[in-house]
Amino acid sequence: MAKLKPGFVWGDDYKTLVDEAKKGGYAIPAVNVTSTSTINAVLEAAAKAGSDVIIQCSNGGAQFLAGASLPGTDASKVLGAISMAKHIHNVASAYGICVAIHTDHCNKSLLGWVDGLVTASEEHFKATGTPLFSSHMLDLSEEPIAENLETSAKFLKRMAPMGMSLEIELGMTGGEEDGIGSEFDETADHSHLYTKPEDVLKAYDKLNPIGHVAVAASFGNVHGVYKPGNVVLNPEILKDSQAFVSKERGTDSQPMNFVFHGGSGSEQEKIESAVSYGVFKMNIDTDTQFAYAEPIGVYVNANPKAFLYQVDPETDAPYKSKYDPRKWIRSAEQGIVDRLQQAFKDLNGVGRSLAK
Repeated sequence: MAKLKPGFVWGDDYKTLVDEAKKGGYAIPAVNVTSTSTINAVLEAAAKAGSDVIIQCSNGGAQFLAGASLPGTDASKVLGAISMAKHIHNVASAYGICVAIHTDHCNKSLLGWVDGLVTASEEHFKATGTPLFSSHMLDLSEEPIAENLETSAKFLKRMAPMGMSLEIELGMTGGEEDGIGSEFDETADHSHLYTKPEDVLKAYDKLNPIGHVAVAASFGNVHGVYKPGNVVLNPEILKDSQAFVSKERGTDSQPMNFVFHGGSGSEQEKIESAVSYGVFKMNIDTDTQFAYAEPIGVYVNANPKAFLYQVDPETDAPYKSKYDPRKWIRSAEQGIVDRLQQAFKDLNGVGRSLAK
């Protein structure tokens, strides 16, 4: 097994993370964050599990990181995502695991956001020899595939010289993710939720010669949590796509680097199948949002007066030790740490860190 320095990984080291995961039959959680608190919780969780991790933000998460009072512009979202990246650069190595930094769904209306982030990495690379991010995602699945791939190629041509990877989406992950997509309609035709192997080959031919690429191929997956039976996963689509590209282009058995979106509430059997077919990265957001929120509710219910009074009106007892944000925010962080232990286990990644 390869060994890497702990901390931020990019370029050849990020490729090694991907390759080792595929060879080892495990996947790396990619966890959405919205603050330094949630970032630290993810880092703590990965260190506890002895596993590497991908930390990412959506456009809304980036906005929140910059400050909710700022205008919802590309510029604000650029500031927030850079803030996330620099915090991780500063502290990740202290946790003793490898950390990739990524941005999540970017549709056509948000291309200015990722364009600004690539520009920031170009400036950082020129000054330091490293980019700010390991990779970015472009989600142009709502556009014609020719436009999807042409735009993706333009971005990858800028990113590849810095050793950055590009993630794209083929087919459409159902549901809504931070303003991208729409609420999942359980009664509608869902044929668009399943990627065609022929489209995967088109992506391979267009992008693979330029640089390192990951594909969020849709196999029935949906953002959010829905009743069992309403979402039908078919990870064999990934197997068929790998076989089709391999046969047509004479590659090894798994030429594609696949990503699993919309995995909250998925059956363990389906997760294991997807990983065996070349999924190296699984996004986690909905479940960790609840894991962060639930302990706060429990804490408030256990200490109700502390959130109504600084001093008890009947006993004069001070409540500072109870309403101190470090107390209840810490309980929220521990909620994420606990939930992610299950994620690392589900993805067969416990104890698999490449950090030496």
